[in-house]
Amino acid sequence: MKQLEGKIALVTGASRGIGRAIAKRFAEEGAHVAFTYLSSEEKAKQLEAELTALGGSAKAYRSDAGSFEQAVALAEAVFKDYGQIDILVNNAGITRDNLLLRMSEEQWDQVIGTNLKSVFNLTKSVLRPMLKKRAGSIINITSIVGITGNAGQSNYAASKSGVIGFTKSIAQEIGSRNIRCNAIAPGFIETEMTQGLGDDLKKAFTDNIPLKRAGQVNDVADAVVFLASDKSTYITGQTLSVCGGMNK
Repeated sequence: MKQLEGKIALVTGASRGIGRAIAKRFAEEGAHVAFTYLSSEEKAKQLEAELTALGGSAKAYRSDAGSFEQAVALAEAVFKDYGQIDILVNNAGITRDNLLLRMSEEQWDQVIGTNLKSVFNLTKSVLRPMLKKRAGSIINITSIVGITGNAGQSNYAASKSGVIGFTKSIAQEIGSRNIRCNAIAPGFIETEMTQGLGDDLKKAFTDNIPLKRAGQVNDVADAVVFLASDKSTYITGQTLSVCGGMNK
C-alpha cells in the first residue's frame, strides 16, 4: 500500500522547485493534492495534469500565502472541493537578499510576510477542522539558514528561524488532539533558484558540505513524505535538517 493512500494534502508554493517535488511525491504515494501558485499559471496547470496522470486528483489554486484573507478563502475552497485536509505543507517562500545596511523595509516586510506570516495564515485556516477530526500532519519548510544564519540574509534567516519557533509552539498546542507539526530545514538544494549561480560559487558551497554535493529536491520531498505518513506518528515539534551535514 502506498504511504499516503487516500490522504488529502495541501501544498503551498508548488509550481516549481521543492514544492513541485513534494506535490509529485505525494501523488506518487497515493495522495490527492491541492496546491497553490501565485503567478505561473502555465506551470501550475502543467503540474496539475502531471499529478492527475499519476492516478489521484489534483487541483491548482491561485493564492497569495502572505494574505490572511486569501489563506482563509483557500482553505474553504479546498474543504469544499475535497471535504478535508489531512496534510498541510507550508512551503511558499521568497528571498530578497541584501546586507542589512542596504536592506529596505519593503525587502524585510516581503520576506517576513511570505515566509513567516504565511505559515500562521495557512495553519490557522486549516486547524479547526483538523482539531474536530483529531488527526493531521502539518509540515513547515524552513531552512538551514534559520538555524545557522547567513550574512546578507537577515530577513530570510529571521523568517525561517521564526518558522522553527512557531513549529515547536504549535506542536505543543495541538499534540493532545493527535495533530503533529514538524519542520524540514533544507540546506543547499539544486533548484531553479540556484541554477543561476556560477560554478565557483557552487563549489564554495559544496566544499563546506560534509557529503560534498548539493541536495536534490527529492531529498527534501522524501523527508516530507515521511513526516506526512503514519511512519512518523510519534514525531512532533521537531526540525529535520536535510542538508548533507551542513548543520554541524
